[in-house]
Parts: sequence; C-alpha cells; structure tokens
Amino acid sequence: MSTPTQLEQLHLVLGDEEFLVDRAVAQVVSQVRASAKVAAGAELPVNRLRAGDAGAAELAELLSPSLFAEDRVVVLEAAAEAGKDAVALVLDAAGDPPPGVVLVILHSGGGRAKAMTGALEKLGAVVHPCAKLKSGELIGFIRGEFRTLGVRVSPDVVQSVFEGVGSNLRELAAACSQLTADTGGKIDVAAVQRYYSGKAEVSGFDVADKAVAGDTAGAIEALRWAMLRGVPHVLLADALADAVHSIARVAPAGRGDPFRMASELGMPPWKIKKAQALAKGWTPTSVGEALRIVAALNADVKGAAADADYAVESAVGRVSRLRQI
Repeated sequence: MSTPTQLEQLHLVLGDEEFLVDRAVAQVVSQVRASAKVAAGAELPVNRLRAGDAGAAELAELLSPSLFAEDRVVVLEAAAEAGKDAVALVLDAAGDPPPGVVLVILHSGGGRAKAMTGALEKLGAVVHPCAKLKSGELIGFIRGEFRTLGVRVSPDVVQSVFEGVGSNLRELAAACSQLTADTGGKIDVAAVQRYYSGKAEVSGFDVADKAVAGDTAGAIEALRWAMLRGVPHVLLADALADAVHSIARVAPAGRGDPFRMASELGMPPWKIKKAQALAKGWTPTSVGEALRIVAALNADVKGAAADADYAVESAVGRVSRLRQI
C-alpha cells in the first residue's frame, strides 16, 4: 500500500449540517478502508474525541504509531468550541500527522476557535463543505443525489420530490435512493407521487420519534397523516426499527459523552444524544419486546401481512405503549 500524502491525511469537515457532516466522515473512512493496511479480519480503527478534550496525552495516544503499522482514522469533533491550548495541540498534530493516520477535524465554521479553519486550510487540509443549505439550494441537492446514483431525471421530478418530502436532507437523500431502487432508475412524476403525495413533512422518522418517546396518540396521528400522504409502509417500518435499534444500542451504554461513545457504538453523536434522552423510559425487557415487534413488522410490510396499514399501526401503538413515561 502506498503511504497517504500529507494532503490525504488531513481533512477539514466544515459546517454544521449533521447529515452532510456524517456523510463526509463516512466517505473519508470508506476511502481509507479501501486502501488501508488492516490485519485480516479486523476493522479499520476509527477513534473519536472532542477537540476540546484533546490534551497532549490523549493526542499522543491516538496518534502514536500502531504496533502492527495498521492505518486508522482519528476524528476530532466540535473543534469550533476548543480552547486555546487544545487548538494549539490540534494544529501541531495536523501539521505533521504520523504515517498511516488520517486526521479528520469537524468544525462548524464559527465559535471561539473560528480562526482554526484558516490555519488548517493553510496546512493543506482537504475541505468538505457541510454548511446548512438554504431553501433555494435544496433543488440542487436533490439533483445532485440523483446524479450520484447515476439517474437522470427531469426538473419536474426534482420539484416533485422537494414538494413531497420536504427540507430534511437525510429524508431527501433516502427518498432519492428509494425511488431509484424501486423504479430501476426510471423515475417520473407519477412514481414520486405514489410515494410522496402533497407536502409531506410528516415522515417515518416523525412517527418513530413519537413512538419511542411513548407518545401513543401523537404517533398514531402522525402515522395516519404520513400514510395519507403516501409514505410507503417499508419506509415507516424501517424508521421505527431504526429508532428501536438505537435505543437498544444506547441504553446499556448509559449516560456517557456521546462524542466518546460514537466510535464504540458506530453511531453519530447527535443520534446517541437523542437516544439517551429516551432510554430512561426503557427496560431490557421492553426493549427486547420492541425488537421482536419491529422484526415481525419488517416481514409484514414485505408481504407477510394481509393488511399492511393495520400491521404498521398496530406495531407503532405496541411499541409506544412499551415505554414507561
């Protein structure tokens, strides 16, 4: 394997749009994994640390040469809020990353360490822009998603996706991927409307959030609105399963720092923080039952149930009633 160049070893993820930040980090990790020297059967090591917690000892440990000369990724998060001493340590490390280490620094672009971004750019960091998009930029985002998926769509299709899904980037990306998969890339306005009719800001994620929060009435109301708007059963089931699995993974880990837990759990910090807020109402027994419910629902929405509408509504209600408020 060829050793990464200085340019490839240093990345600046700049902005505060969570979806774009998560995607940028995932892309860097994927690129490193594709060319990295990792022991057979082992995972690429990815270590996360809040930049403000980066003391000399912590950085030295993270950046020290691997015993087996294996490549790894070090992600320093929330760099915008780092203090003067931490900024100096991070910049010193960024100026000369050890062989085999790819350093990824997440910075919102503002904060007390705002000047840090310019210093990192001067050091040759690869910049990944992740600022929140303005409403006028969402059409371009949707068009770009389809282009990345290798699909050519008309302006009417792009507009229809925007009107049907809303402004959440994570949901827009999921919709483009789902439409591409289900239509074989032959997407027209009618196909979009079959999935997302009208202004559908209520999504599977909204339903799932209310369900795992124990808001039965709110979850059922949101679900019925989502189904009225044409959100597919599969997407509703997937969102509920994702929410339950997040609780199942985070609850046993306790109330630790989401940034420190991110690497261990394989989840972004914002998602861990969200699950932590809900986990206190869940027990190992109720989580286990919820996992069984969403597993059965997965089969139901893929053809096992005679009435998919009833299956989804029943599952949402049963999961929401499991949480102790």
